[in-house]
Amino acid sequence: MSTGVQAAMKYFVTGATGFIGGALARSLVARGHEVVALVRSPEKARDLAALGIEIYKGDITEKETIRAPMTGVDGVFHVAAWYKIGTKDKHVAETINVGGTRNVLEVMRDLSIPKGVYTSTLAIFSDTNGRLEDERYRFDGRHISEYDRTKAAAHYDVALPMIAAGLPLVIVQPGAVYGPGDASSLGDALRQYLQGKLPLVPQKSAFTWAYIDDVVEGHILAMEKGKPGESYIIAGPPHTLVEVLRTAERITGIPAPRLQAPPAMLSLASGIMGVVERVVTLPEAYTSEGLRASAGVTYLGTNAKAKRELGYAPRSLEDGLRLTVAYEMERLGVKAKK
Repeated sequence: MSTGVQAAMKYFVTGATGFIGGALARSLVARGHEVVALVRSPEKARDLAALGIEIYKGDITEKETIRAPMTGVDGVFHVAAWYKIGTKDKHVAETINVGGTRNVLEVMRDLSIPKGVYTSTLAIFSDTNGRLEDERYRFDGRHISEYDRTKAAAHYDVALPMIAAGLPLVIVQPGAVYGPGDASSLGDALRQYLQGKLPLVPQKSAFTWAYIDDVVEGHILAMEKGKPGESYIIAGPPHTLVEVLRTAERITGIPAPRLQAPPAMLSLASGIMGVVERVVTLPEAYTSEGLRASAGVTYLGTNAKAKRELGYAPRSLEDGLRLTVAYEMERLGVKAKK
């Protein structure tokens, strides 16, 4: 937890109906801050409104809808992003992740907001080939997915140039974020495992895993203590997906999949599916991009800087996973095995 008593602030949050943004908005309110949230669908934000969060209907891709709710705030958290594996429509990713980020940061600049935190991602590093990279690392090759590519463009072509021009912005880079209610492909894999529906897992695929509350804490620490112009990796400890599921097995007694798909097999399947998906709509995990993103890739980064400069202290995988599987098992009606 962050230390010291912080004065009540008014914060503008994008992405508040999403996994990270929603948890962030709730945590800010719980700490006594005033929160203004920009949402595309107020219907989906009823629970946030019930907490006293001020809801504005708008869209980060429509710049004119951002100015009014952002006026007069003390800080900006830009969390909203597009994430989908295997999309055929590259325009949507570009419009939201790059254009939307440019809109939010330009309005922040025009209104002279004192400080902002932008949620980038470790995915801009692409496959680190098992290395634990830090904030200085830059990947300049072809990215694995459209999400990776457009988030890298937003980071390097939008956020950093605006910082260089004087925007008081701090960048945070989460890795794999997990926790109760995670709707991502990793969350789906965990639920499939709990239900005995996950036949195999990719070998060697590894991420730096951070529990949702720790990622939220990293955002708030970045706002309170982060130095404008700096980037902070707010990831957790590195583990392969195989290790994650075996840790879950120790907690629940539910056997983890024993079949493991080698990277070469997934890469071959990716090429085949690249042909198939031209005529057939495939589930995300089985698209060429989905298979390529799971073919032994490692998205790894060290949080040493965030620990040193922000006091960031993420919990262990087992501690976070224990909370996560308890929630998901209750929701799914799954019982632990002895």
